[in-house]
Amino acid sequence: MIRKIICGVINTLSVLVIAAAIVILCMVLFTEPGKPPNIFANIVGIKEASGNIAQVVKLAKLADGCIDIYSGNDDQVVPLLSLGGKGVISVTANIAPRDVHDMVKKFMDGDVKGSLDIQLKTIDLCEALFCEVNPIPVKKAVELMGLCGGTMRMPLTEMEPAHVEKLKAAMTAYGLL
Repeated sequence: MIRKIICGVINTLSVLVIAAAIVILCMVLFTEPGKPPNIFANIVGIKEASGNIAQVVKLAKLADGCIDIYSGNDDQVVPLLSLGGKGVISVTANIAPRDVHDMVKKFMDGDVKGSLDIQLKTIDLCEALFCEVNPIPVKKAVELMGLCGGTMRMPLTEMEPAHVEKLKAAMTAYGLL
């Protein structure tokens, strides 16, 4: 039974890989430790969003440089970079793109302290951006910045008023409002 499920997953991923030149998935299958199956040659990266740093360490060891790892958690960019990560797939970058860019660039350039300073600066904003299910808060944030209208499509719902106030406060403290 498990073998059938694995075969189904492999078949599904194979179709996805063939359909895209570059695929970044939230998971990867290994047939041998550190060696991805050849049919997944187009999978070049993993968005690691488990929040579990020990899992990132194990993943980095298994990947052994053959697959790039990107942080999927805006509050853990610097720790993931320190484990060999290549960057971040970021929610915060939608409203503070320069800072998220600079955080990664400084780290890659060897300015770990500068990178860490930006990571620490973004923590309260990150927390506010995840006070409800993504992408609801970031959509509200770009609306508050006047970058788009505020209409939510189903299945998304409006933010709770208390969460909107928390988001506004974090954005104001950050200098975005």
